[in-house]
Amino acid sequence: MLLRRKKDEPKPDGTMSLMEHLYELRKRLFWAAVGLFLGTLVGFIWYTVAIPSLHIANLGDILTGPYCKVPADKRLAVTGHACALLATDVFSPLQIRLKAAFMVGAVLSCPVWLYQLWAFVTPALYDKERKFARIFVSFAAVLFAGGAVLAYFVISEGLTVLLGFAGSGVVSGLDPSKYFQFLMAMLIIFGVSFELPLMLIMLNIIGLIKGEKLAKARRYSIFGLVVFAALVVPGNDPITMSALALSLVILYEVAVQVTKVHDKRKGARLAAEGLGDLSDDEASPDPTTAGDHGGTAASPPVERPAPVPAPTPITVNDPSAPDFGDAT
Repeated sequence: MLLRRKKDEPKPDGTMSLMEHLYELRKRLFWAAVGLFLGTLVGFIWYTVAIPSLHIANLGDILTGPYCKVPADKRLAVTGHACALLATDVFSPLQIRLKAAFMVGAVLSCPVWLYQLWAFVTPALYDKERKFARIFVSFAAVLFAGGAVLAYFVISEGLTVLLGFAGSGVVSGLDPSKYFQFLMAMLIIFGVSFELPLMLIMLNIIGLIKGEKLAKARRYSIFGLVVFAALVVPGNDPITMSALALSLVILYEVAVQVTKVHDKRKGARLAAEGLGDLSDDEASPDPTTAGDHGGTAASPPVERPAPVPAPTPITVNDPSAPDFGDAT
């Protein structure tokens, strides 16, 4: 008895038609949007609500924390508020709350939309590729979070330097929209920049970059990382730029050491297989003529086959051939 496959059930071989891919993408995007909406709703409520029992401040105080660490003589002081931003537009408070809620919602709902992305891509990967993808995603999330956390603690020092350029006679009242834009830019720049070592390691695993080449290019890479930090940091304050450059240099050195260890293990494995002296452009030897590898004796040489004799020509209308008469 044959059982009919359900409509939403994947095929045993994992193949899908174009319309099935589109339906699958629509379903994954829908659940990712639902997770993002719920996370944004939580962030919108959390913006003004604190949880004293868990020692968790409200989201507004957390996001304005770097600005509030700036010396009091460099920022605006308002009666009844130890630290306050200056909103000059009627819709600025609502816009800022929505932006902050969306930002936090994207972070809180990342397990949901990352899972949906993973579920959409996984059927097209082999088991080995899925393993590397899991490791890549895990380390990418940790590095991005580490960069964002570092940026959060460095922003206050950068703001102190930037707001101090005007001298003691000027007090800065920052616009909430511009401040949150600056905060988001710093968090994203630091988070994405911290993915550098992971990219280098993945390129080394697939064989595009060697650890020795990365080590030889260390001086040029350090110079490039410093220039990169100077270009991407908003305001180009020396403290934030130095923190990003120093972090990238340390992460680059970590990537160099990891790639060298990987190349060493790969070389030892190839040497054990008798392929250690081959270059990237050289083909591996034929196992039947490669000699004794792994205790297996080489196969005897195959003798050259004898040539096939030429066929005899076919004679048409030969008068010497016997006459069988009229077959009809």
